Amino acid sequence: MSLLRTLVDKVPRDHLQSDAAFHRRRRVVAGVSLAGAALLGKSLSTEPDSREFYGLTLGVAATWTAGAFASGPLHLGWEQTHDAGLRRPVVTPVVLGVGAFGAFYGAALVARRIPVLDRALTHILAFADQGSAPLVTLTTFANGAAEEVFFRGALYAAVGTENPVAKSTAVYALATTATRNPALVLAGSVMGTLFALQRRASGGIQAPLLTHLTWSGLMLRYMPPLFRRAGEDEVQTPA
Repeated sequence: MSLLRTLVDKVPRDHLQSDAAFHRRRRVVAGVSLAGAALLGKSLSTEPDSREFYGLTLGVAATWTAGAFASGPLHLGWEQTHDAGLRRPVVTPVVLGVGAFGAFYGAALVARRIPVLDRALTHILAFADQGSAPLVTLTTFANGAAEEVFFRGALYAAVGTENPVAKSTAVYALATTATRNPALVLAGSVMGTLFALQRRASGGIQAPLLTHLTWSGLMLRYMPPLFRRAGEDEVQTPA
C-alpha cells in the first residue's frame, strides 16, 4: 500500500459514543489542554540539563497521558492490506517517520540561513545537545507518545466529526505557542497535520504514535550537530 493511501483511505470503524460521554471528554480535554500547555511553556524556560527541565518535561508527558485516559476510550487503529484485510499499522508509519525526518533535515539546512529560525532551533536543540543523553531520550519519547494519546486520541475524538484534522491540528499548534519558539510552532503545525491525517485514516493512535517516535528519535540523533556551533557559545532562555 502506498504512503499516500495510508493518509487518505479510511478503514471501516465504529467509534460511536453517547452524548454524555462526548461532553465529558470535551470537558476533560479542555482542562488538560490548558494545564499541559502551561507546563510545556514553563519547561522550556528552564536551563538545559537542569532538574527543573527534566521534572517539568516529564510532568508535561504525565499530564497529556493522564488526561487522555481520563477522557474516555482510546483506539489503536488499523490499516488495510493488499487483500482488503485489516492489520495494525507498524511498518508504514515507521517509513513515514523516516521520510518526515528527511524533509525536516533538508528544511533545517535552509533554516540555518534564516536568523529567527536559526536562533529558535539553536535554543531548543541545546536541551538535547547539553543534556544527559539517557534523560533527554526518555523525555523525548515520553512526550512524543503522550502527545499522540492526547492530541490524536482524546482531543481528536473531542472536536467532533466536522473537520477534525484541521481542528485538532490547530489546538496542537496553539499549545506549542506556549513555548514562544517559532520553530516548534511551525514543526507542530506541519507534523500535527500529518499525525491527524494518520488518525483520520486509521481510526486510532498507533500509526501517528509510531511515526512521531521514529521522527523524534532521528531528529534527536541527527539535528543538534547542525546548530551546535551557536549553542556552544551562548544558550539563552526566553525572557
